[in-house]
Amino acid sequence: MTQLEQAPGQVPRRGLENRAEVVVDLDAIAANTAALRERVARPLMAVVKADGYGHGLLPAARAVLAGGADALGVAVLEEALALRAAGVTVPVLAWLNGPGEDYAAALAADVEVSVNAEWGLAEVVAAARGTGRTARVHLSTDTGLSREGATPADWPGLVAAAARAQADGEVAVVGLWSHLAYADAPTHPTIAAQVRVFEEATTLARDAGLTDARRHLANSAATIALPNTWFDMVRPGVALYGLDPLGGEPAQSGLRPAMTVQARVILTKRVPAGVGVSYGHTYQPARETTLALVPVGYADGVPRAAGNRAPVLAAGAQRPIAGRVCMDQFVLDVGDDPIAPGDPVVLWGPGAAGEPTAQQWADAVDTIHYELVTQVGGRFRRRYVGTAGVR
Repeated sequence: MTQLEQAPGQVPRRGLENRAEVVVDLDAIAANTAALRERVARPLMAVVKADGYGHGLLPAARAVLAGGADALGVAVLEEALALRAAGVTVPVLAWLNGPGEDYAAALAADVEVSVNAEWGLAEVVAAARGTGRTARVHLSTDTGLSREGATPADWPGLVAAAARAQADGEVAVVGLWSHLAYADAPTHPTIAAQVRVFEEATTLARDAGLTDARRHLANSAATIALPNTWFDMVRPGVALYGLDPLGGEPAQSGLRPAMTVQARVILTKRVPAGVGVSYGHTYQPARETTLALVPVGYADGVPRAAGNRAPVLAAGAQRPIAGRVCMDQFVLDVGDDPIAPGDPVVLWGPGAAGEPTAQQWADAVDTIHYELVTQVGGRFRRRYVGTAGVR
């Protein structure tokens, strides 16, 4: 937990609250998880990597478990070990592993690990022999993303080696998985091709005796839009946090955004028409107006590209940021509307109260909402609302 983060139930620190905060709705995370779990009617691995997509690793993990998640997925081993240290006992998979990983620590904490090459399997087997523990592994196959996963040429060798290690009691292959390249475009022809390659790869593995392994392919977009990819388990991430992986607004998918990013004005001033605003004077008001200073900037994860583009709710209306976003602050032009130091502004949130959504910001700065929610931080204080998963 960072210095500026507030745990559920902790008394707020007023100075930080008055400046800027990221508010996370734990009940929304739990509700989204429950809705997806009900939709697929099969086990769900909730992805909480990257500090719970910027929502907080442990609070997000507890919220998805409260919503019915069966297992958790993270990228790196350190994330999995942090969950175990906090008392999380459900299955946890760490899949982004390289040479020299501390597999002994993973085995001691009962963390499942992904393997995508024979040399990686050899390292896991060495750890199993050294600790006397059976390693629980998922084999990753590259079905067309050309990222992690064994290629079709290397897959038979990996499967054969894993089958031998399982027969020797050194590993238990509990998962077979891959990742889609175009799940956010449900009609893209690559999807059928990847599903076909995945089915061929998993059939080969099962023919080799790896019959207890769960097959999982579906990310958030596929969990929502592609039932033919659900197999034995789904693996959603960003949808758990209420963001539509298909690029629409959350309400279209029945999701509740869990994050609200807000701050408070610290200075207002009346300025004449034509005055230059912020670095480079890329904005000049056409008439006399009121400017409001907001004390967050690109050091806090507000994209510099948001200048003159991204909307902020202030004084009852959405207004684009005026001029360039600076390291620590940005400016809003509120015209003649009343605003004063201490008044709230909202960068993005669920959208139900007129505030912009993360998708609006993503569209404005030509990125994806994944990037926005995982980058926001810095001097923002994180505050939790709701009770899901709170002990």
